[in-house]
Amino acid sequence: MPFGSLWLPVVVSAVAVFLASSVVHMVLKYHKADYRPFANEAEVGEAIRKGNPGPGLYVIPHCADMSEMKDPAVIAKYEKGPVGLLAVLPTGVPNMGKLLGLWFGFCLLLSFVIGYVARHTLSVGSDGMSVMRVTGAIAFIGYGMSSIIDSIWHGVPWSNTGRALIDAAIYAVVTGLAFRLLWPS
Repeated sequence: MPFGSLWLPVVVSAVAVFLASSVVHMVLKYHKADYRPFANEAEVGEAIRKGNPGPGLYVIPHCADMSEMKDPAVIAKYEKGPVGLLAVLPTGVPNMGKLLGLWFGFCLLLSFVIGYVARHTLSVGSDGMSVMRVTGAIAFIGYGMSSIIDSIWHGVPWSNTGRALIDAAIYAVVTGLAFRLLWPS
């Protein structure tokens, strides 16, 4: 099957996921619980500004390599706390147009990969449930699995991961339906 026959489901599924994510974030609003404020935000912000960090991911306490984890001084820093990761973004109001454009680009890229795998897994005229099962499973993996890694290694609360996996399931159904309805017969 030529890949050109899958461009329509690739684009439609990306647009559909983009729209579904808009509903999830602007209408359902269950992601409001994803972020918590510091009780002393002004003081924390001032302390971070004093260090003048550029955009990036920072860790506290910092160890140059794992052998330092046995050093009593480093152990004391961990026991005293805080222990955490901090993502510092560029200063200024977030450019939502750019961020939404990048999100749509990701949706399109993932839909392309889903189409690629489906093309090599399924054939023209495959039954709708097989198409939906394969494309939906790949979509779920693509949209959801990295959130588990974030909880394991980056301390993201498991409740956030649960909500991200709900999103992934919604996006998987939307993607699977788009491919099912538009699969070449």
